[in-house]
Amino acid sequence: MNHVQEGLAWLNDPDNWTTRGGLLDRLQEHVMISLWALLLGCAIGWPLGIWLGHRGRGGGAAVTIANLTPALPALALLTILPLTPLGFGQPAVVLALAVLAVPPLLANACDGLRRIDPETREAARGMGLSAGQVLRQVELPLAVPSLAAGLRTAAVQVVAVTALAAFAGGGGLGQLISSGLGIGINRGGGGQIVAGGIAVAALALLVEALLALLQWLVTPRALRTRRRPLPVATAA
Repeated sequence: MNHVQEGLAWLNDPDNWTTRGGLLDRLQEHVMISLWALLLGCAIGWPLGIWLGHRGRGGGAAVTIANLTPALPALALLTILPLTPLGFGQPAVVLALAVLAVPPLLANACDGLRRIDPETREAARGMGLSAGQVLRQVELPLAVPSLAAGLRTAAVQVVAVTALAAFAGGGGLGQLISSGLGIGINRGGGGQIVAGGIAVAALALLVEALLALLQWLVTPRALRTRRRPLPVATAA
């Protein structure tokens, strides 16, 4: 039996799902870590990107700097931050993942507002709308597809990289892989490693599919055939 067959057999064993520290427990940890990291990334990336896009100045430089951030190796961030007062565990992992989530969120938010036709803004101002009203009633609704695209990119990236959280004491599905390595690939751990990899890949694909559907739903019908997500570099 090869390692792939062992991995499928591992996944087919109900005990591996329901036991304490099993697949369901690790899946819950993985989802919660990813969710908190994504929420923190949204709290930083979206307001900054929207502000820069609304101002129309400095956005290009900010997007360039943001796109350089994913060049930082994810494992390096997950190794360095636990050495700070945050220590090992989920807080450091969430912060590291949030750093990786910010670039696509910021870049797409800024780009979404910058792409709005200036004549649309002028027409809104001509109707007597204030700057805040233009932002809330005109710019943000038109930028929603770009915001959704950034969320989609960031979410898939965070879910995938969260697999490394186990190496910083954060848990998640990566713990299955880490435990399998501890057992030994040729001593029964190979199947668990493959099973953990399959679980991470399946979760990332599920998140990608759900958010792709969300992006399609929030994109106006006239733009669905010609609008594309802003390409953003992914983490190493």
